[in-house]
Amino acid sequence: MADNAIFIGLAENGERQWLELSRANRHGLIAGATGTGKTVTLQGLAESFSAAGVPVFVADVKGDLSGIAMSGSPTFKHADKLESRARELGMDDYAYSDNPAIFWDLYGEQGHPIRTTVSEMGPLLLSRLLDLNETQEGVLDVAFHFADEQGLMLLDLDDLQAMLAHTADNASMLSTKYGNVTKPSVGAIQRSLLSLRSQGGDQFFGEPALEIDDFLVVDENGRGFINVLAADKLMRSPKLYATFLLWLLSELFESLPEVGDPDKPKLVFFFDEAHLLFDDAPRALADKIEQVVRLIRSKGVGVFFVTQNPIDIPEEVAGQLGNRVQHALRAFTPRDQRAIRAAAETFRINPALDVETAITELRVGEALVSTLMEDGAPSIVQRTLVKPPRSRLGPVSDKERAIIRSVSPVDGKYDTAVDRESAEEVLLAKAADAAATAEEVAEKGREEVAKRPRKTTSVWEKAGKAAAGAAASSAAAVIAGKITGKSSRANPTKTAATAAAGTIATSLGGAVVGRFVRNLIGGLMR
Repeated sequence: MADNAIFIGLAENGERQWLELSRANRHGLIAGATGTGKTVTLQGLAESFSAAGVPVFVADVKGDLSGIAMSGSPTFKHADKLESRARELGMDDYAYSDNPAIFWDLYGEQGHPIRTTVSEMGPLLLSRLLDLNETQEGVLDVAFHFADEQGLMLLDLDDLQAMLAHTADNASMLSTKYGNVTKPSVGAIQRSLLSLRSQGGDQFFGEPALEIDDFLVVDENGRGFINVLAADKLMRSPKLYATFLLWLLSELFESLPEVGDPDKPKLVFFFDEAHLLFDDAPRALADKIEQVVRLIRSKGVGVFFVTQNPIDIPEEVAGQLGNRVQHALRAFTPRDQRAIRAAAETFRINPALDVETAITELRVGEALVSTLMEDGAPSIVQRTLVKPPRSRLGPVSDKERAIIRSVSPVDGKYDTAVDRESAEEVLLAKAADAAATAEEVAEKGREEVAKRPRKTTSVWEKAGKAAAGAAASSAAAVIAGKITGKSSRANPTKTAATAAAGTIATSLGGAVVGRFVRNLIGGLMR
């Protein structure tokens, strides 16, 4: 590996093909028919990024990428082919090696669980996940605003279910304020939630929520950790898979600071089976995808889409993919033929190469390669033998996976779910309070019960009481200072604000405060 580039392979004309690290955040495409070598190319690129100190995220959709955590070996299957390819490419320094890896799994079975809160996901992505129509999406949006107004935290699907029931109970009042909110629409959303639960989606929502910084870790040798998401089971719910990865991209975009074009990416994100992201996506969601892909490069994140057919990627997104590795395509159908023509037209012309013909003739492990050069211009497309990976081809054993998981830098951080007081508990308490009040009214009369203090208090009411108390104390200190002649620096207004913020932080939990408040304010922008 060069200091500022990673080796991809050897071109037919003898030129070595490189991917400039400073241009890796300009995104890329790995495409090709089944069995043409896409996964091996992905594995080789991922381990090269890791060696350069760049953390990587990959989705293991077939269950065979976990071997990237283990060193290859002459005794393993395909070792002779890997070594032969290395000799053919003149890789004199070729040697088997492992890579630092963290295993993740939405279901918590093959890796550390990944969770987010319902509030963080937001109504737009949830509507996509639940396959809601426009009317139902509007009702879900109202439920989010209603929760915000009442200071109710939406952490898991139980919270959302309780909030939807609360929305239905207040449909008349909400319709006056926000427009038509009907119980049938709420019921349709609740049925979609049941369907999501049956797919295991409820395990994705809750706490502890993922902290993005845990994807940006390097080991003691300066190698970037490769974050491997076990997605073979997740792929049975393709909409959950696609929505989860889009959420993850959105979180990276929202959380990371602007860095422009760094010398190397802060993270490289491989999105396998990328066509699932765009299948049946409504216009609003498609616009969000295009916006995130276009802007996230300034955060130092490179996104590589991996798909069988390059025409699966919309033009608005495909136009931003400057680094391309095109494996073989087969011209069996008219659609296949259109894909071949479209792929050929995206490359910078090489007068010595008939690209359209070459795409159908490429061997396994061979690809047409064009990358962005140091000056930002695309290189001339070359027919290239792709380098072999140094790590194991194929999955790790259950014992190996358990060992790797036990020594990961996030061991124990996410493995146990936490269920704090949130919307479900607060609404249940309010319902119990209301039932008790109704019982007392029947027994003692309304006037007598009206004198009784409320039993439940929202986060914001608690904060208001804390602020009022702090302001009163501060004002008293000022007055006392004037009487005794000692000045007080306390500012009642600032003290009240600090007390309110502290109360909210205590109620919501320190790690969640930033994300909750951000979503509270930014939810309107989703």
